[in-house]
Amino acid sequence: MYLPKFRFILVKVIQVFVAGCALIFLLSIYAHKIEPIWVEVKHIDITLPKLDRAFDGYRIVQISDLHAGDGTDRSQLEKVVATVNAEHPDLVVITGDHITRIPKQHLELLDTLAKLQPRDQTISILGNHDVQNDPVPVRAAIRKAGITLLENSIYTLKRDRATLHIAGVGDVFFKQDRLDLVLAQLPSTGAAIMLAHEPDFADQTAATGRFGLQLSGHSHGGQVRIPFSGGYVPTLAEKYPLGQYQVGEMIQYTNRGIGMVILYARFNCRPEISVFNLKSSG
Repeated sequence: MYLPKFRFILVKVIQVFVAGCALIFLLSIYAHKIEPIWVEVKHIDITLPKLDRAFDGYRIVQISDLHAGDGTDRSQLEKVVATVNAEHPDLVVITGDHITRIPKQHLELLDTLAKLQPRDQTISILGNHDVQNDPVPVRAAIRKAGITLLENSIYTLKRDRATLHIAGVGDVFFKQDRLDLVLAQLPSTGAAIMLAHEPDFADQTAATGRFGLQLSGHSHGGQVRIPFSGGYVPTLAEKYPLGQYQVGEMIQYTNRGIGMVILYARFNCRPEISVFNLKSSG
């Protein structure tokens, strides 16, 4: 009498188990093979109060956390470069973590970045993974690709008599940031943008009252974000883990990055290329 009912329940349990296993398998394939290469190009309008009208419409494309060689191969880097170029940037900025480790074959992948074609320049800063290993060959690979590396220094763009200053600090996690040196070099006129790998440095940047925008990476946006619970973010990315924030009178933007670490998976957190269209308040 009870045997048919037992068999029915057993079949249902097996069906649910098989369906669950299939779902986990498909999600794993998606997180490891599909989303990591499904790059989102995100367009953001940013109004900078001190921006001269000569720079109105100036286009900055940001990429970050490439982690070349660890989950990001040459093919993907070439696609990223092609996508960036298709946005016709005036300036390209790379906000750190070009690599995770420094075997020669990983550093060699950075030569792909020489194909970036901004109207003005490609500018980069170091991230904690760049510094954690030996930063000397990382610096050499960046410069070999024709990229200007900022370490507690500034790069000034000019349009006739108007200026736009791009500043970059050393890695904050390893205490190589020297905001005082940056401020000593920064003219008192012209809009200024800060590049800082770790986004929570925004509190210090905003406190100066000199910068209208900070661009950062580091967090990977959480990389694997479980719905309704978020994702893990590293130290110095807890306050501003992804997207746009208002920090005092300054805008902070945290890019989700291109590459991955540890899990080598992304879920609900696609890799990102950020395209900023600058606007003057006047």
